Amino acid sequence: MARVAIVTGGSRGIGASISKALKEQGVTVAANYAGNDEAANKFKEETGIPVYKWSVADYDACKAGIAQVEADLGPVDILVNNAGITRDSMFHKMEPQQWKEVIDTNLSGIFNMTHPLWNGMRDRKFGRIINISSINGQKGQMGQANYSAAKAGDLGFTKALAQEGAFKGITVNAICPGYIGTDMVMAVPEKVRESIIAQIPVGRLGQPEEIARCVCFLASDDAGFITGATITANGGQYMA
Repeated sequence: MARVAIVTGGSRGIGASISKALKEQGVTVAANYAGNDEAANKFKEETGIPVYKWSVADYDACKAGIAQVEADLGPVDILVNNAGITRDSMFHKMEPQQWKEVIDTNLSGIFNMTHPLWNGMRDRKFGRIINISSINGQKGQMGQANYSAAKAGDLGFTKALAQEGAFKGITVNAICPGYIGTDMVMAVPEKVRESIIAQIPVGRLGQPEEIARCVCFLASDDAGFITGATITANGGQYMA
């Protein structure tokens, strides 16, 4: 029987590539999304992957959404915490709401999604939790005190929970992408992209599919001895 995965933010960008790659590996995938109905429905039509709408910032919504996925598809074995937002601002201009929105989604969101699934994974003695952090959670980034703090927190969460899950067959790992050629990055002015690429030793942006392949490995049975780890996938821009 195919394993079941939830990918948060799974209908666009890196998340869409992760959803598709897991499906290609024989996993039954549910793609969560927060608000863009048009993009989600288009993704569903193109891939056949079911989509489910809720905000990862809302614990009760996560519990209800997970319950619906499990009713439709079966117990969830794999969770990819990919959903994230930015509310960039230099710190002296940052509003409390900009801080709160990013922390609620990018940090509390991984608690909100993981907590309702944890006991089931413990009972079944199997689980794969993969948290998508960021290069900026490792090195920091000006104008992103909120985002960098949340993504660094994701790494602490990963290491702590990995210790709790290890003896129950649950692995918890993180991936820190660098600059990836998503629609958002490709939409910035060409000169800005060139300045970003100039900082990357391999001389190019990453591709969403490259992050998806990292996820597929960590989600596999072959990765059962890897837990509490961080895969740094940034073309050499920051070496941890």
